[in-house]
Amino acid sequence: MRRLGVPALIPALLTIPALALTLPASTAAQPEAAAGPNPFRDGWGETVVDADQNFRGLEAVSMREAWVTGESLTDDGPARVFRTTDRGRTWTDVSPDGTEGLSFRDVEVHGSVAHVLAIGPGEASRIYRSTDGGASWDESFRNTDEKAFYDCMAFYGKGRHGLAVSDPVDGKLRILATDDRGRSWSVLPDKGMPRSKDEFGFAASGDCLVTSGRSAFLITGGKKSRVMRSDDRGRTWTAVASGIPAGEAAGGFAGAFASPRVGIAVGGDFAEADDTEDTTAWTRDGRTWTTGGDLSHVGEDVAFLRGTRYAVATGDYDGSIGSSITTDGGRTWKRTSRKGYHAIDCVGTSCWAAGSKGRVGHN
Repeated sequence: MRRLGVPALIPALLTIPALALTLPASTAAQPEAAAGPNPFRDGWGETVVDADQNFRGLEAVSMREAWVTGESLTDDGPARVFRTTDRGRTWTDVSPDGTEGLSFRDVEVHGSVAHVLAIGPGEASRIYRSTDGGASWDESFRNTDEKAFYDCMAFYGKGRHGLAVSDPVDGKLRILATDDRGRSWSVLPDKGMPRSKDEFGFAASGDCLVTSGRSAFLITGGKKSRVMRSDDRGRTWTAVASGIPAGEAAGGFAGAFASPRVGIAVGGDFAEADDTEDTTAWTRDGRTWTTGGDLSHVGEDVAFLRGTRYAVATGDYDGSIGSSITTDGGRTWKRTSRKGYHAIDCVGTSCWAAGSKGRVGHN
């Protein structure tokens, strides 16, 4: 088994129930949780946007606007992109043409520019760019190296500079960069990348690569489970152990940062999804990591709410399903539902989530 993104793993994702996430009365009664930003007080409003899509790419632009991307559950079906601007009441198919057989795992939106990443070996890895809300798209990058397999991408600030990460090529993770708002991309030299053979980012939710301020963070798994940090737009990286157990299909899957110093990583083991011990880690200096509380479900994605203490983690894989909230920056977690999603993103205390069979939730 390799990592999530391999076709052999996809069938296990097709039998996921709908989500209705509500905090238990015991949790809601706690003074700290009640006083803080609790997006689940009224549960989720959920829409099935396209039952043929498995959604793993998600961008919450605002309380009203969100984008989701997916892959078809039908062999060689088209990958889709959907956008809402009315709090999820209606969704518009804004997909590029010619996406049959592709897998859209990440979407990033900055101002009027949207980028969508397709993952896979060789030319299956592509980036599409739109400047008109998805009405038209340009293919801004197509991978021509059969050894490369891109997993995640992220942009800094207002979106002028961005990065994407590939599985190791010649023993090191490969970094792709743009300095012109995604019009063009180039592979960075690997001199500043630590040796990372058999270490990779998981294409579980598009958040194995994230940015905060001028820093970028890579959440990895495989032979090693680490968090890598770059403060020079991807040219050099430092790596430290995350504390989440490593394995052939295990490690950190996603990260979120409230600031360059305050972050949370979540993960698990896709080969043993019910083994949920040590599924989180947290940092308060952006450089050293401490193992956090167990989620009791796989952690495919995590998002901060307003501030640095409150965050939501979710997962939905092979029977390991659930959603949890932390009120202390990742030190402890409270399971709030036995159902979950693949991806979550929040703006303030407004959260969006996306998952299997075309499900999108919004609180």
